[in-house]
Amino acid sequence: MTQLWDFTGGIHPPENKHQSTARPIRKAAMPDRLVLPLQQHIGEPAELVVAVGDRVLKGQKIADVTNGMGVPVHAPTSGVIEAIEQRPVPHPSGMADWCVVLKPDGEDQWCALSPIDDYKQLDREAVLQRIREAGISGMGGAGFPTDIKLRPPRDRKVDTLILNGAECEPYITADDMTMREQAAEVVAGLKVMAWILRPSRCVVGIEDNKPEAIAAMRKAVAGTQIEITVVPTKYPSGGEKQLIQILTGQEVPSGGIPADIGVMCQNIGTAVAVGRAVFEGKPLISRVVTVTGEAVREPGNFEVLIGTPIHHLLETAGMAQERLDRLILGGPMMGYTLTTDSVPVVKTTNCVIAATAAELPAPPPEQPCIRCGQCGEACPMELLPQQLFWYSKAGEFEKAEHLNLFDCIECGACSYVCPSSIPLVQYYRFAKGEIRTQRAEQLKADRARERFEARQARLEREQQEKELRRKERAKAAAEAQAKKQAEAEMAAADGQASDDRAAKAALVQQALERKKAKTAADTKEQPVPSSTEVADDKPDIEALEKQLTQAEAKLNTMQGMLDEARSQQADNVEKLERAVAKNHDRVQRAQQALDQARKQVAEEPASSQ
Repeated sequence: MTQLWDFTGGIHPPENKHQSTARPIRKAAMPDRLVLPLQQHIGEPAELVVAVGDRVLKGQKIADVTNGMGVPVHAPTSGVIEAIEQRPVPHPSGMADWCVVLKPDGEDQWCALSPIDDYKQLDREAVLQRIREAGISGMGGAGFPTDIKLRPPRDRKVDTLILNGAECEPYITADDMTMREQAAEVVAGLKVMAWILRPSRCVVGIEDNKPEAIAAMRKAVAGTQIEITVVPTKYPSGGEKQLIQILTGQEVPSGGIPADIGVMCQNIGTAVAVGRAVFEGKPLISRVVTVTGEAVREPGNFEVLIGTPIHHLLETAGMAQERLDRLILGGPMMGYTLTTDSVPVVKTTNCVIAATAAELPAPPPEQPCIRCGQCGEACPMELLPQQLFWYSKAGEFEKAEHLNLFDCIECGACSYVCPSSIPLVQYYRFAKGEIRTQRAEQLKADRARERFEARQARLEREQQEKELRRKERAKAAAEAQAKKQAEAEMAAADGQASDDRAAKAALVQQALERKKAKTAADTKEQPVPSSTEVADDKPDIEALEKQLTQAEAKLNTMQGMLDEARSQQADNVEKLERAVAKNHDRVQRAQQALDQARKQVAEEPASSQ
């Protein structure tokens, strides 16, 4: 007999499972529209590979995740893509997200399937890729992609593979009925996962309140080494960490994962989906959902296409609208109230409770904590719920995190036993959300600071390089000047400098004499101008004024460039200074020419008189 251990805390709420186990699993009718959210798993949302107006076949991929963690989304039936828009999705906040609206054509025509006859002849990576392409994610919790979960770190060998059939939360019986009616498919999927992981032990944990499921699974595993272990009924024995502790006696370390202690836990529905993906080539397009509560006339479990609106599923179960008080997605302990029945069934949807006011009455008003300690006794994670509540309510999130807030599995056991009706889990969820937001903001600020510091370092480096180049140029110029001075001194010492100056002076004198002779010759050849010609040879005042204006504008431009270069300590300051001085001389000459012309014009009338 397999040895069992126990975990701390836990409670025994009313099970309310018999209402939905009286009938076999039924197939839900096809709705008029299927609404398929692009994000039904942890990780990145899937990206569309179809457009509005496209006709798709059953099982055809309509969205995929190419970068990051995620799995594809497939068409649950054949039809036409009617819209791609934001619709309400299953979430405690009641938010909307991008969805594909598919209008079924009634033909239910499959795309081409490629089942595997003998998966053991393939490489493990090929089988994992098949699981990923089938869009399989965890169907009992947060929706972690199954192919990634089946790839544990290389340094962590999985010794024990656990199939979680405990299904401890009240009302939910989807896994129970799946094991009763599809035990062979469950075992087939478990064998595929065991072949991938190669554990030394495979065990299926089932609570002792499911005798029919236990008998069916024992019959299905006959002749294999798979263990069927019956565990005592106690909530939350179906929690991953609690079931691992019951079956192995090991505890998952704080902040760690089961693979850290060589254990992996998978869901019953996930095993069925893996088996269908490998042996039939079918992607995950449907799942078993429990529909229960006193507001429905025919509670039970239904095989439902992904994307089916909740209101259609409730109609199938015969909901009495006049009796409905609350609509809960999931179980009464860890589920949440829906604000609309238009949300669709997704891969992680396992239960819908249509409750009356008497069945699940509104909780009484919150009262002050009386420090009774019952929450601490019920906590299966051995946390300090009372202190976590105080710190979360006061906004002292660092202290709450120091008390292992993120180890809380949000099972609701503490809220269930609280005599003051304090919604403890809501406070913990709030604190977790605030901490995640603060971490995201801090990460954003750190990245911005790193970019700023990198930019400052780059500017400083460029400034240093510029200063170094300036010093090198100054040094080179000084060396050249020194060399030139030394050569001049050497030449003077040899008596060559005076000879060079004398030769240059002689050449200049010869050039001046030639210029003078040419000027005299030109003067002899030119006729003496008449008085009329002299009168017509007046200076062009307008042209001189234009020339002066242009010179001043250019001087102002060069002066502005010089000021900017000086402020930035640019390399071309000296060059701009010479240019400014040159333009300043041009302005002076233009001003002198204009003044002289104006004086000449003013004197001409007097001389003519």
